[in-house]
Amino acid sequence: MFEYNTIQSPVENILMKEKGSKFIGFAYPIFTDSEIKKSLEKLREEHSKATHHCYAFRLGLEVENYRANDDGEPSGSAGLPIYNQLLAHNLTNILVVIIRYFGGTKLGVGGLVKAYKESAKMTLDEATIITKELESIIELTFPFEQQNIIFTLLNKFDAKINRFDAEETCIITASVKTVQKESISKLLSEMHFLSFKFIDQPE
Repeated sequence: MFEYNTIQSPVENILMKEKGSKFIGFAYPIFTDSEIKKSLEKLREEHSKATHHCYAFRLGLEVENYRANDDGEPSGSAGLPIYNQLLAHNLTNILVVIIRYFGGTKLGVGGLVKAYKESAKMTLDEATIITKELESIIELTFPFEQQNIIFTLLNKFDAKINRFDAEETCIITASVKTVQKESISKLLSEMHFLSFKFIDQPE
């Protein structure tokens, strides 16, 4: 699995009304737990008078990091319908928040499930869904006079140079497509003048 689907940019303030209640949808591309926390805090501040801030997120490629939160609504009536929309759209590295302002009429569990599902769907329908290729970070150490050979090789793999320290001994960090990790490792292993390693990075 070398690619995944997420959204290109945030979607905000998608309004849906149901029996007087207002449901406002937000979706954010996220990559870390701290980004989730920051987005939720910002919305709680901006919508401090809202009755509920329900949300769901999926994070990472194996998607072992996920959560559905009902924020005081009956269990399973809000967070889960939102989460199911993330599954239906096959999205990860995403946070969807539905903020509810209660309008005076109770919707019942079935009504809530329908409203939160519809609101999450409307929000995601406004998003641009993109497929991102997985990348790995590689660090290379080699003598200065070999830099042309290294740059030619990295160019061949469409690597993105993130850092280049041109001293007597050079160090390059670059991003390469994970799908090409094995191929580039094989070629680099045959070059006796350099050392290289892949650096773990947060998804």
